[in-house]
Amino acid sequence: MRSAQSKILSRESASAVLAKLKREGKRVVLANGCFDMLHVGHVRYLSGAKREGDILIVAVNADSSVRGLKGPGRPILDERARAQLVASLRDVDYVAIFSDPNVEALLEEWRPDVHAKGTDYTAETVPERAASARLGIRVAIVGDPKDHSTRAFLDSIRKGPHG
Repeated sequence: MRSAQSKILSRESASAVLAKLKREGKRVVLANGCFDMLHVGHVRYLSGAKREGDILIVAVNADSSVRGLKGPGRPILDERARAQLVASLRDVDYVAIFSDPNVEALLEEWRPDVHAKGTDYTAETVPERAASARLGIRVAIVGDPKDHSTRAFLDSIRKGPHG
């Protein structure tokens, strides 16, 4: 089994690795997220994404984009730590950090076979649905119902054991 660190690629290296794997006939799946404080919902999402193909690459939001998406005080963990945590999961083959507001540019660059999104989305609400359709990339909604989040986890910590 490869080390977590060896699974973390630059965006450019990921392009070359994924192109080679696709030439070999591997089905590539792209999943993405902030993964700020890894929790069971993340694990189930990534496990579901892996079932959609042979190779799972996870695009982890850079610190700058997490701040823009989640607000002040976020991320809790820096991008390298979040990337390493995600890379340590058995179902994850590769990880790359990205700073774009969504993964539309990565869909263009990497051309995965499947774009996996969590159950907090529907086929109609996936931000990159038009790009996926234009590129012939199948969108798969995977994971368990969205009843866990980092925000809810942090709120429960702040409230303490007695609410």
